[in-house]
Amino acid sequence: MIFLDAIQVKIRDGQVANRPIYVALAVTVDGTRDILGLWAGDGGGEGAKYWLQVLTELKNRGVADACMVVCDGLTGLPDAVGHVWPRALVQTCIVHLLRNSFRYAARQDWDKIAKALKPVYTAPTESAATERWLEFAETWGTKYPAIVRLWENAWAEFVPFLQFDPEIRKVVCSTNAIESVNARIRRAVKARGHFPNEQAALKCVYLAVMSLDPKGTGRKRWMMRWKAALNAFDIAFEGRLTTARN
Repeated sequence: MIFLDAIQVKIRDGQVANRPIYVALAVTVDGTRDILGLWAGDGGGEGAKYWLQVLTELKNRGVADACMVVCDGLTGLPDAVGHVWPRALVQTCIVHLLRNSFRYAARQDWDKIAKALKPVYTAPTESAATERWLEFAETWGTKYPAIVRLWENAWAEFVPFLQFDPEIRKVVCSTNAIESVNARIRRAVKARGHFPNEQAALKCVYLAVMSLDPKGTGRKRWMMRWKAALNAFDIAFEGRLTTARN
């Protein structure tokens, strides 16, 4: 599995502006966690075109296959993933989908919307999720049509994780695996304000990443957490994990 995300850092290039730092974190067939790379994007914000360059580089470096790629709802990113790894399932991060939903809603309705959406993403099957979604759309569609449109556009990338049992869903339905890494990066970046150039920003991010889990205890917990998921993946993805090990 590969988790994709980007964080914003302030870089002074003539003037101070936000620039994305792209991060790719992988879970290998042995259950270990590995950060595949860090890339500094341009000032236009996070973009699917740049992600295509990143994913192509990863494939050229030896990442021949990916079973699932978990990412936010960036438009065009699923197409970029499909171009590089045609057999990969693209999973939209449920946390990002919920956050984006709240952007279209009045704050006093956030709790109600969260409660109404929970049966959708905790449904036992895709058909059950569709039924719960139609109920949500009927109740809230008139007041918040943008939320309905958001979920409908993301539906194909929302449903893949529903084929797994609840324990496995917890580790594949969001970018939480990479969010903890990003939290450490953000603390390091925030402490320095802005950077004179992108190389300085990348060095800071790299050092923050290298300081993660110095004793290796987190790595052990991580591997134990992923054992059930890896066994299920080996069946769900037709032995592609076994092939990769060989």
